[in-house]
Amino acid sequence: MVNFIGNFNVVPSLPEKLEPLREIAYNLYWSWNQNAVELFRRIDREVWESTNHNPVLLLGRVSQERLVELENDSGFVSHMNRVYVQFNVYQEEDTWFQKSYSGDESPYIAYFSAEFGLTECLQIYSGGLGVLSGDHVKSSSDLGLPLVAVGLCYKEGYFQQYLNADGWQQERYELTDFYNQPMKLVVDENNKPVQVELSFPNRTVHLQIWKIQVGRVPLYLLDTNIPENNDEDRKITRGLYGGNNETRIQQEIVLGIGGIRALHAIGIYPKVCHMNEGHSAFLALERIKYLMENHKLSFEEAKSVGFYSNVFTTHTPVPAGIDVFPGELVEKYFGIYYRQELKLSDKEFYRLGTIIKDKEPTNFNMAHLAMNMAGFVNGVSRLHGLVSKKMWVEGFKNIPFDEIPIDYVTNGIHTQTHLSNEMKDLLYRYLGEKFITEPSNPDIWERVDEIPDEELWMTHERRRERLVAFARKRLKNQIVARGGSSSEIKNAKEVLNPSALTIGFARRFATYKRATLLFKDIERLYSILCNSNFPVQIIIAGKAHPRDEEGKKLIQELVSIAKEEHLRKRIVFLENYDMNIARYMVEGCDIWLNNPRRPLEASGTSGMKVIANGGLNFSVLDGWWDEAYDYTVGWKIGGGEEYDDLDYQDEVESRLIYETFEKEIVPLYYDRGEDKLPRKWIEIMKASMKTLGPQFNSHRMLKEYTQKFYVQSYERRKILMEKDWAKAREFSAWKKKLYNNWNKIKFVKIDQQKSKDDIRVGSKFLINANLDLGSLSPDDVDVQIYFGNLEVKADISSNQFVRMKNIAAGSDGKSYSYEGEIDCESTGIFGFTLRVLPNHPMLINPFELGLIRWAE
Repeated sequence: MVNFIGNFNVVPSLPEKLEPLREIAYNLYWSWNQNAVELFRRIDREVWESTNHNPVLLLGRVSQERLVELENDSGFVSHMNRVYVQFNVYQEEDTWFQKSYSGDESPYIAYFSAEFGLTECLQIYSGGLGVLSGDHVKSSSDLGLPLVAVGLCYKEGYFQQYLNADGWQQERYELTDFYNQPMKLVVDENNKPVQVELSFPNRTVHLQIWKIQVGRVPLYLLDTNIPENNDEDRKITRGLYGGNNETRIQQEIVLGIGGIRALHAIGIYPKVCHMNEGHSAFLALERIKYLMENHKLSFEEAKSVGFYSNVFTTHTPVPAGIDVFPGELVEKYFGIYYRQELKLSDKEFYRLGTIIKDKEPTNFNMAHLAMNMAGFVNGVSRLHGLVSKKMWVEGFKNIPFDEIPIDYVTNGIHTQTHLSNEMKDLLYRYLGEKFITEPSNPDIWERVDEIPDEELWMTHERRRERLVAFARKRLKNQIVARGGSSSEIKNAKEVLNPSALTIGFARRFATYKRATLLFKDIERLYSILCNSNFPVQIIIAGKAHPRDEEGKKLIQELVSIAKEEHLRKRIVFLENYDMNIARYMVEGCDIWLNNPRRPLEASGTSGMKVIANGGLNFSVLDGWWDEAYDYTVGWKIGGGEEYDDLDYQDEVESRLIYETFEKEIVPLYYDRGEDKLPRKWIEIMKASMKTLGPQFNSHRMLKEYTQKFYVQSYERRKILMEKDWAKAREFSAWKKKLYNNWNKIKFVKIDQQKSKDDIRVGSKFLINANLDLGSLSPDDVDVQIYFGNLEVKADISSNQFVRMKNIAAGSDGKSYSYEGEIDCESTGIFGFTLRVLPNHPMLINPFELGLIRWAE
């Protein structure tokens, strides 16, 4: 092998008049601006498709003759200038954040994720988590949030899927040429790559930084594939979710610790860090280390600062989905770090990796680390917030279940990214420009009713026709690639019916998603699909994890069914599911089917993408659909039941699917009048768009994150920074005082209102108490009456509390008298008790210190 001694980078040579193309290509704003996409397609349609919609590679591959031709094409130049003006206006216009919040506009929020699904040419995502992260960044740009994003730069990305002749999934890994992607290497003033270093066992690992500009928001990706590293370390960022447990901890050190160091190296010092899943949780340790080194805070003081400025979003509903590392592996990579840098004992350090406080940890849990380090913790749907509380209830002993401090922000999708061109034009015409700038405004979506049924249906039908054409072409290419016969290739051109009711099912082939549930009774399914008067068809796509044999078997089973003579025209499996296939499917399907086992779908977002495109959802009441469903906007599978007998569940729910198709969905779709329009179906389409469109989008999601978490985190961080971190030291000292004295709190006496008669509705029930607070003062605590109806004791969410007032202090300086009253607003037998909680204006919630004293 030849060893090159130098390198140089060749970039597209554009005529001066076409130079704006370069700036447009290197900002992913083009990926959700249809005029920009059409501009690149116009340069060379075939090259645009062959480059997987990569404008940088397109400009590099198109001939100089073609560029000169375009330079002299006044229509093309006018198109380019129009896009360039749109791009510059977008960059400079006032945003929602600027209008809503004043103050620091420098990037003070850093959003960390292991994957980002931005556009199909950037293979740094595997599925829903990545696309959500991409949409998070895009909406942050649209709304003007002062945010930067951090991820990993995968040389291979996720695998490319293809099936062999037997329908078994095969994986192919393609290397990405970053220099021909819409991304740039971050360099210093001497044009040298900016690098950061990490201490690994007996060596130093070097990282370089790539930058992807996503509208107004920069995304920084960390890359270990550089000559300064040995061969093994160069592979750390090679693949997404690949390798073994050691590879995972290496990647998560690079993402978390390396990510913070990379931001510092380019002059960004975030005040708020958002951990999207636990992969990046090590960042919390590096933030502590930085404060200890640079501001001379103690570990506890620095941890406190980090706690109030870290946000953690969990996406998993089961413990098996969380990264957990054995102690010996953590010791290998963190032994020196925690002893020398954090000044901790092994016992102190390993307790950071568990929320279970009453037993010694046996491993290091990344979600638990994130929860211990973040004051703001949330699930990704209302149901998932509840599931997360159940999953982690053991870490919140003595705290009533409904008060466990885990919030939720339901996921959303970036509407402009996932909306078809034709539907976008239609909605723009009837909803106006604010539909693009304010997609979370319900008043704007109300205008959907003004769209004539004929126009809405015609637009949707056009997208279904394009989906069918796309599926036929993809199927043909799949057959050719695996050496299929000429008859198979010919048959591929005849699959699917552009007018038939089209069901879409596309997702990761994990077993809990039950991809084969619809195929449980083949004869019944055949009667639904093959009715010549009311035809129905299914388009399926999705990947199984390379090590998921059961998931691969599901794909093989589906492909085998799709090959059967009587079904081959009705069922199509599209290989290598990516953002491009997803785009065609969500834009063209009539029904989006989703049938996971409740409650294993944390949120799910694919069904949200069909909403604005006029598609309808048919799903188990899980994830987002549990809070979105209403009979006027779609269909449900079951009533939210959860089963112990999974075979019985599959039997019940498969029958419900068939019955709903037979009795409701298919008849409604084919209920046509003389004008051939399914007006009742269109009525549901409009209801779905009006009701769900403004709610399940990432603009609403980002506004919630900003209002619930980001602004609060920022304000708390600013307070703790006051007077050269004196406030942080004071607050840490206050917490230490509470920990040292909490067990000294005693309920000395509790008196309740005496009455011979029952209490009447509308009256008050009075309670007095004497407490010994030891060395604490009434300002340090919140004394509460906690009460509820004893007949509905199982429903703890119906319980309430009221605060008691301190009315007198004893002469000993530690005893205090309190009084409180319960407003009796309903009848029944009620119980009450008293409790004491910490009280301080800095606290996000009174349970975060893990201190609570109940009356005995």
